[in-house]
Amino acid sequence: MAESEHRADDDLGRILMVIARALQAAPDVDSTLEAIVKSAVEHVDGAEHAGISLVEPRQRIRTVAPTAEVVVTIDHMQYRTGQGPCVDAISEHRIYRTGDLAVERRWPEFAPAAAATGMRSMLAYRLFDTSTTLGSLNLYSHDLDAFSDQTERDGQLFATHAAIALAGAQTEARLHAALEHRDVIGMAKGILMQRHGVDAIHAFRMLVESSQASNVKLHRVASWLIEHHSEL
Repeated sequence: MAESEHRADDDLGRILMVIARALQAAPDVDSTLEAIVKSAVEHVDGAEHAGISLVEPRQRIRTVAPTAEVVVTIDHMQYRTGQGPCVDAISEHRIYRTGDLAVERRWPEFAPAAAATGMRSMLAYRLFDTSTTLGSLNLYSHDLDAFSDQTERDGQLFATHAAIALAGAQTEARLHAALEHRDVIGMAKGILMQRHGVDAIHAFRMLVESSQASNVKLHRVASWLIEHHSEL
């Protein structure tokens, strides 16, 4: 391998170490998302703007942490038409790149509208862990052919780090929510046990029945009871 290639690999390795530390330091999901797009613009060659298309329940896709309003505009065009790099990256499990949206033929409804915003190049990576597609990382530039083959390969390493960080942040958030819900439900059970003279099982059953009757999640029923029990 040539000396210049060794230097390039060393530089990429150092960059990835910096990125990994920055993502690990993010305290929650929102901060992780913001760290991902900030690092993408700073470290992926050609990236002028960035955003994340996040897959939510029922396969709804939502743009989060956009670095500019034009990112939201273009993403909404993709969601509305069902066409575009980020939509295909999520559904087809591949990387999608375009160097000139004005002449792009793969997405006939989306591409001309996106080009009208002034954006010409896009690069979209699927974000995933071992079993789940989390969304896609989307990069944008006003320049023609802003992303090279090398950039696409290097960006894939970045996207892998980003997916690991995002999956970890989401898992931690779910654990925190589960612990909070458990504590709230426990407090609500205690109120019912004291007020109605029932045991823990009966009190839990009362909460479940209220949840089912009102079509409100169990932890929300419990929170309401804690907040309003003195009024009842």
